[in-house]
Amino acid sequence: MAADSDNNYRVLARKYRPSTFAGLIGQEALVRTLTNAIESNRIAHAFVLTGVRGIGKTSTARIIARALNCTGPDGKGGPTITPCGECANCKAIAEDRHVDVMEMDAASRTGIDDIRELIESVRYRPSAARYKIYIIDEVHMLSRQAFNGLLKTLEEPPEHVKFIFATTEIRKIPVTVLSRCQRFDLRRVDALRLKEHFADIAEKEKAELEDEALNLIARAADGSVRDGLSLLDQAIAHGAGKVTAEQVRDMLGLADRVMVFDLYDALMQGDVAGAIDLFGEQYANGADPAIVVEDMLDLTHWLTRLKTAPGSAGENAPEAERVRGAEMAGKLRMGVLTRNWQMLLKGLGEIEQAPDARQAAEMLFIRLAYASDLPDPAEAVRVLTGHDGGGAAHSAPTGGAARGGGGGGGGRASAVASQPMQSHEEAPVQQAAPRAIDNIEAVIAILTEGREAVLASQVRNWLRPVAISRGRIECRFSDGAPGDLANRLSAALRGLTNDSWMVTVATDDAMALPSVTEVKDAEIKARFEHAAEHPTVQALLDAFPGAEIAAVRDILPEETEEIDADGEVVPAEEVNELEGDT
Repeated sequence: MAADSDNNYRVLARKYRPSTFAGLIGQEALVRTLTNAIESNRIAHAFVLTGVRGIGKTSTARIIARALNCTGPDGKGGPTITPCGECANCKAIAEDRHVDVMEMDAASRTGIDDIRELIESVRYRPSAARYKIYIIDEVHMLSRQAFNGLLKTLEEPPEHVKFIFATTEIRKIPVTVLSRCQRFDLRRVDALRLKEHFADIAEKEKAELEDEALNLIARAADGSVRDGLSLLDQAIAHGAGKVTAEQVRDMLGLADRVMVFDLYDALMQGDVAGAIDLFGEQYANGADPAIVVEDMLDLTHWLTRLKTAPGSAGENAPEAERVRGAEMAGKLRMGVLTRNWQMLLKGLGEIEQAPDARQAAEMLFIRLAYASDLPDPAEAVRVLTGHDGGGAAHSAPTGGAARGGGGGGGGRASAVASQPMQSHEEAPVQQAAPRAIDNIEAVIAILTEGREAVLASQVRNWLRPVAISRGRIECRFSDGAPGDLANRLSAALRGLTNDSWMVTVATDDAMALPSVTEVKDAEIKARFEHAAEHPTVQALLDAFPGAEIAAVRDILPEETEEIDADGEVVPAEEVNELEGDT
């Protein structure tokens, strides 16, 4: 009996595969649309279902097939959103043996010959069901000829035929095919919903799982129900029916979440030795270095969300993580978090390519620790130029790598910051008067210093000034300028100067001066035209038909002796002005 029981065992992903729309989790939009279509008898002749692996595309296709072919327990019913599961059609479709519901794997049958066979069978009416239904999985794998062969039949199929396509790569399907189908995008299921679903299944399987173990499985599933069920199946077997969070971490090769917090905190304090010891402990317990870095990326993203949108970031996190996360987010500047994200992302690629993943991870952590107390570029410029009034020096962390034994980075940062402080103590300098912003160059300069590089570039390219004074810019915009440029410029200047700014568009285009880019282009064009008139340049252009002046550059006076085409010495100042690369 035990052997028979083992042979009849079905994995959870198959055992709990949904057979009705009510069993689909997280796909309310799809269910609502199909419900309305069936109730109003507006059923499309072709559907395409797209989404990540394991989200339920093939299961949904089979449910649609049952809904369209269900006849009810009495054999007299029509298409319904709640198939009975008792009629002959429902049972045969559920058992994958219905003669009129054909599933085709496009990954193994990609050619035009397979599609010709399908097209030939389309002409014949269903033998037992209401509709003959063709389910083509991974349809994006079909060849171009196969797609072209399917087009005409797909556009005008017989009334008794329905097509249901499933794919994970919607972009690889030709637009001509997509335009003939009703498209449904199956959404990733959020971790909280997956956790509730897995808890119900665990209860049915008489398995005990800790709450944190369910959290770990739901997060690892990454929105895929099938992947999550496979992990749940593995966890139940691993824990012999009683599963702890520690067992799930061991199974998945995950680092302890608390230790990830400790590691991140040590790195942000510049404690290199402590961070390396923590990572070594995680590595000895079986944690994969790449997964540790992925956890730190996830923590960096979560801390950034806590800092920017605290109301929506910590809803599903345990209370201990919310408290500690809020504390860490409050201490870390946004520049530090974004820099950590970039370094961790780059380091993850290095770990995957390095011959020793542990060594690559340790080198990444050392870089993070040394960079933990470095000022961001704008702050460093203010400190070095002495324009910060001492504020930047005080804002830089004073501990950092020096406390953790990696004092090189922290020591340099502290030394740079200390110079302006000493100079202020020895000879106090009066605070500079507010800068006058009364020309387009000053506007661009303050935007650039305020890290509004994109906006500064747009102003440089498209803003044609008419009049600029404190708090007011009157201008015209060149063709191609963004429609919201005036509003964004006004808001940016208000934030950078603490003054209100009004940006208005002049009615007379003739009053507007050229933009900075237009002035620069005109100057370059004039230099090229002037250079082209020089006898030496003309002689070169005549000697090499098709040659063009590639650049015009100035050179130093002591290097300017030049002979023209007539053998005469060209004056130094003239060569400086006209020297060109051809």
